[in-house]
Amino acid sequence: MDAFEKISKRIDSYRDEMIEAQVRLCSHPAVAPSSGGEGEARKAEYLLGLLKTIGFQDISLVKAPDPDAPSGFRPNILAWFKGRSAARTVWVMTHMDVVPPGDLALWRGDPFKAWIEEGRIYGRGTEDNQQDMVASLFAVKALSEEGLIPPNDIAVALVADEETGSEKGIGYVLAHSNPFRKNDLILVPDAGSPDGSMIEVAEKSILWLKFKTQGKQTHGSTPEKGNNSFRAASSLVVDLGKLYRLFPESNRIFDPPTSTFEPTKKEANVPNINTIPGDDVFYMDSRILPATDVEDVLKAVRRLTRRVEKTFEVKIQIEEVQNAPAAPPTSVRAPVVQALKKAVKAVYGVTGRAQGIGGGTVAALFRRAGFEAACWSKLDDTLHQPNEYCVIDNLMGDSKVFAHVFLQE
Repeated sequence: MDAFEKISKRIDSYRDEMIEAQVRLCSHPAVAPSSGGEGEARKAEYLLGLLKTIGFQDISLVKAPDPDAPSGFRPNILAWFKGRSAARTVWVMTHMDVVPPGDLALWRGDPFKAWIEEGRIYGRGTEDNQQDMVASLFAVKALSEEGLIPPNDIAVALVADEETGSEKGIGYVLAHSNPFRKNDLILVPDAGSPDGSMIEVAEKSILWLKFKTQGKQTHGSTPEKGNNSFRAASSLVVDLGKLYRLFPESNRIFDPPTSTFEPTKKEANVPNINTIPGDDVFYMDSRILPATDVEDVLKAVRRLTRRVEKTFEVKIQIEEVQNAPAAPPTSVRAPVVQALKKAVKAVYGVTGRAQGIGGGTVAALFRRAGFEAACWSKLDDTLHQPNEYCVIDNLMGDSKVFAHVFLQE
């Protein structure tokens, strides 16, 4: 029996332990203070104890100051398991924080008391991001208990604040105690697909805009006395659809392969039917291919806005809610991508495909810092939803994928 077969059998024997770890993690709500929670301190305490029992030899706690957290800080844990060579480290970065549960009436149980049902573990955070946090830790436990020394050092980063911007999480770690090196393999299980084939290597630029149209309010029966801001804003919404024709570039690595420009949130204008609104506010979410300059898109938006202002005799203010240019992509030939392809094929029998996405992940922080990081996980994509769940077979399989990567020379 080769090393990977031994590790796989060992991981299979951990099934109940891994489920119990999920339940324990779920019982420590790690909601950010800005979202009404206490942060990750209690969850970190549990994890520090778990890391010691697993066999990690070097564990450190990086505290990001946060006066809004009861502890006064947000915890970031770095832990190493020594391999034969320290020249390269294989990293798995997962996050401890979770989003609030939302409307409790939509949950079939207590979101912070995990329950098992039909091969799934239900509870807030079970898939995002505890599935692969537990999977990666127990892959190391299997190595330790089998007495196998991996070819390279293995390290995990269990970070805070991913759900609210990462300023006190991996962003703080990179800025204050950066342990990463250019030749390290960095795995970020922050995106995935139901069959486990997607390896995320690139992201689009994100541009969120707020449009406030100012006209003149009047009675609904005398429109000539006012200036309908809603009508003008609606015309602008239609005109912004021209951005698809103005920026038609395509890149097959992304799904969808083009830039997207979609009106989304609409704020209330007037509370009654018989008043013509003087002010109107709507928002647009744009996900822009890396090859397209975000500033060029903004210039086009301003041109379209000026035409509507002139036609309807209104004033329109544009506010940039978020402007995040795309990080440099990870090469499809990067060692971390190739290692994941081998592991995914060995465990799940599918061919890994490098892909770009429209959403933002924390891998972008690594890429902007010059590190080639790859996102991967086998997910049903229930994150942030009521009745979020982790498929137990995915929990076990992902652990084997990480173990396979750890064993590669």
